[in-house]
Amino acid sequence: MPVWQHIYEELNDPDFVLISAAQDTGGEAVAGPIFDATNPTYIQVVDENHVISSAFNFVNVPSAAWIDEEGRIVRIDESTYATTHQFGEGEAAFVFGNDIYAPALKDWVKNGANSQYVQSTDKVTGNIRQFTDEQLRADAAFRLANLFRAHGQEGKAEQYWKLAQSLNPDSVNFIRQDMTLTPEGSGGESFFKLVGEFASRGKEMSRPLDLEG
Repeated sequence: MPVWQHIYEELNDPDFVLISAAQDTGGEAVAGPIFDATNPTYIQVVDENHVISSAFNFVNVPSAAWIDEEGRIVRIDESTYATTHQFGEGEAAFVFGNDIYAPALKDWVKNGANSQYVQSTDKVTGNIRQFTDEQLRADAAFRLANLFRAHGQEGKAEQYWKLAQSLNPDSVNFIRQDMTLTPEGSGGESFFKLVGEFASRGKEMSRPLDLEG
């Protein structure tokens, strides 16, 4: 988030609105301090029920949609890191993120519809993940689980949370949210094991960037 704050200040464009959503069932108590620590001046939203990912059918974070002045989506659903990151050192290092997304975003803010990174309607439509009945049921089960947990019914919460994951096993969001309730959190050994499992099956945890314009 500090990098996005820097980019937002650098752009300094009143017509550009940046909205950052923290998906965490822990709500404001968990996500609020993370936002506060970076003192952001752009809009921040705490999304306890992953409503935004449900609406756009995102399966992992960070993901984003570019929406123009007329409300049309001109890019959607990519691995949207503002910079590269690294965990560990040497051969054990895990590097993720990139340095090419932020420049593309800046180009769009500057040039609007004339930006080479604006995608055609057909391209955007093709990049929108199509909903299935199972995914819609998974979203409903996930929200039910959160409701039961909020009312102290852990057994039912776990039942519906597992149902959500079984109905939509491609949702890394569901898996990582589950990990946040464990001592190691969502960035520990279990997460890196998950990365390896996806790779072994030839599956992407997020859609790769396509910045050829």
